[in-house]
Amino acid sequence: MILQSARAAFGRLFSPEFRGVFFKSLGLTLLLLALAWLGLRGVLTGFVFPWIDTFLPTLPDWTSWFSVIAGIAASLGIAVGLAFLIAPVTALVAGFFLDDVAELVEREDYPGDPPGRPVPLAQGLLLSLKFLGVVVLANMAALLLLLVPGINIAAFFVVNGYLLGREFFEFAAMRFRTEADAKALRRRNSGTVFFAGLLIAAFLAVPLLNLLTPLFAAAMMVHLHKLVSARTPAATASAHT
Repeated sequence: MILQSARAAFGRLFSPEFRGVFFKSLGLTLLLLALAWLGLRGVLTGFVFPWIDTFLPTLPDWTSWFSVIAGIAASLGIAVGLAFLIAPVTALVAGFFLDDVAELVEREDYPGDPPGRPVPLAQGLLLSLKFLGVVVLANMAALLLLLVPGINIAAFFVVNGYLLGREFFEFAAMRFRTEADAKALRRRNSGTVFFAGLLIAAFLAVPLLNLLTPLFAAAMMVHLHKLVSARTPAATASAHT
């Protein structure tokens, strides 16, 4: 079920129908990451480097290499920071384009089914901002766990697998259900949604390809919601009014 949904989503990712939302999503993701890079660089040049320059004169001459090491560490810090910001940026971008992706998948792959209804703009933005905060905090915790051998990579996948799986599935489900029903359906299928989230986290871990995570995750969860709903007919969707 999960692999079937992933194959169907990946097959749609580069299709002509997706071209418009593809470029909009990619452009917004790159813009937000560029702003994040400028912010991190501004913090370093405005606060960290001046402190280092003040501190260096007090050190013996043989420690002049300290500034070189500090510069390398700062560059690595920015790279790591951007790597962990991809997940929050993905969550934020998804709030703008999930309904576009879902509508395309539903129209092209499920033409005989009733179409879903877009999540109201205010509700979608509120949920995206709330999820953004949760993802930021969770990834900060995962970043701290980088210091613990054997746990760091697992923490990244578990944290992002759970959060991305939960959020994207509920968004897809809310096109056909109330928010409460979407959450209940996700809880009843928590294992399936979690493992689907791990697949999204693996997609997120691939450089460059991870910039397309919002499109892949949204399309995948539309397919997964369709399959889960068909498997559990007793929990029929209650469309929002």
